Amino acid sequence: MNPATLLELLAEIERGKLTPTEASARLATLPFEDIGHARIDHHRALRTGLPEVIYAAGKTPAQTAEIFARMAATGADVLATRATAEHAAAVQSETPAAQYHPEARALTLRQSPAAEPRGHIAILCAGTSDLPVAEEAAISAELFGTRVTRLYDVGVAGLHRLLAVRDQLLEADAVIVCAGMEGALPSVVGGLVAVPVIAVPTSVGYGASFSGAAALLGMLNSCSPNVTVVNIDNGFGAAYTATLIARAAAD
Repeated sequence: MNPATLLELLAEIERGKLTPTEASARLATLPFEDIGHARIDHHRALRTGLPEVIYAAGKTPAQTAEIFARMAATGADVLATRATAEHAAAVQSETPAAQYHPEARALTLRQSPAAEPRGHIAILCAGTSDLPVAEEAAISAELFGTRVTRLYDVGVAGLHRLLAVRDQLLEADAVIVCAGMEGALPSVVGGLVAVPVIAVPTSVGYGASFSGAAALLGMLNSCSPNVTVVNIDNGFGAAYTATLIARAAAD
């Protein structure tokens, strides 16, 4: 349930196409639906503007498929992150229209009417090894209705690659930067743009990178004051926050 579907429900009652009893049945699962192994927050989009999202890691394929199907039944767009091929097979058996994005490890279902994107996010990654995290961010932001520009493999080892896309970078309302190793790229980007930069440390690098901890600490200590940081490999979290920033800038 989101603001648009709630208004349409009320309009159908006003037009006499829906009885109050029928409307009550549709709203029966609000604010959440208890299915035993999960309590699905169908009300979240009404409160926050963005829907509940399924974190598939740690859930069985059957659990993920049931949650996905229950959310899809409300007519909402649905996103599951950190989904494996096994999760995808189970979800698509219940919800055939769901799409699996292997590189992003994400499952999506778009059911909302086509609309103009609200806000513009640029998503950068330092190297090809960072693509899974960058794509998780990109797929999430696009499902949320945000325009996304992908600017990949622009790490500081070849700074001319970043400068070559500076014009595209300057068009964005918010920027997400995914990088591993020493995590230097967000600081450089922060010095080039006048919008918030959300840094995503990735678990990419040799031994002393400590699975992304070195990049995380480097980003937290950035001297660019417009840089803020999410957790290691959290492309989804970056996309969620960047979407809210971009929407506010566009409205």
